[in-house]
Amino acid sequence: MTGKKLEIESLTKYYGKKENITKALNGISFQVVDSEFIGIMGSSGSGKTTLLNCISTASNPTGGRILLKGQDISKFTRKELENYRGRQMGYLFQNFELIDNMTAAENILLPAAIHNAGRMKHRLKELAVCLDIEDILGKFPSELSGGQKQRAAAARALLLNPEILLADEPTGALDSKNARLLMQKLSDLNREQKATILMVTHDANVASYCSRILFIQDGVIFHQLRKRVPAESRQEFYDRIIAVMAQLGGGSANVL
Repeated sequence: MTGKKLEIESLTKYYGKKENITKALNGISFQVVDSEFIGIMGSSGSGKTTLLNCISTASNPTGGRILLKGQDISKFTRKELENYRGRQMGYLFQNFELIDNMTAAENILLPAAIHNAGRMKHRLKELAVCLDIEDILGKFPSELSGGQKQRAAAARALLLNPEILLADEPTGALDSKNARLLMQKLSDLNREQKATILMVTHDANVASYCSRILFIQDGVIFHQLRKRVPAESRQEFYDRIIAVMAQLGGGSANVL
């Protein structure tokens, strides 16, 4: 039986005071099981990135709990928190965040150096094959396309086999071709290496690669869709996502 990887319980995040209070998250609850690929969608200001920031501990929630494999992350010791941020949680940023004077391979291996994880050459090769970046490992970021940079960043985020990968608009800085390639590779990682992924996106094209979509509005989940596996095609899932987005006043271009 698939186990619970992440549990979000009545999570709140408020900004301001009294009459000027903003409820970015207003009691949101959901669970993520092993090997799920979840998309988080909603209009601007709905709380999507705030949610990821709370899960990654970049921001402290006002209330509620975040449990990783049953452990409340707010109760972690300093050492446990460092391990959580460095090893148990991987983060894929919209703008790559690669270091300019390091090669792609050096960027990817950086978490191993920071966290004394030892030699990771086999893991590097494994990820490079899966993400199709074997031929760019010796190149510097300035020599790479946007898609290559983001796939290198994905390899870095996954190097230490984190419990979950958080991705915040990972295709936001990519053109449609590179966005499609990245999503195909993330889908491969989810399917072949059982990577658990929680991804914020505004794009129904991108979301159609997920197995479940959570729609957030005003800091709460107002609807969710689950892909009907194996019968439902990505196009059919995309159409259902678009139908829900219409209720939010949003839409998307043709499917990738």
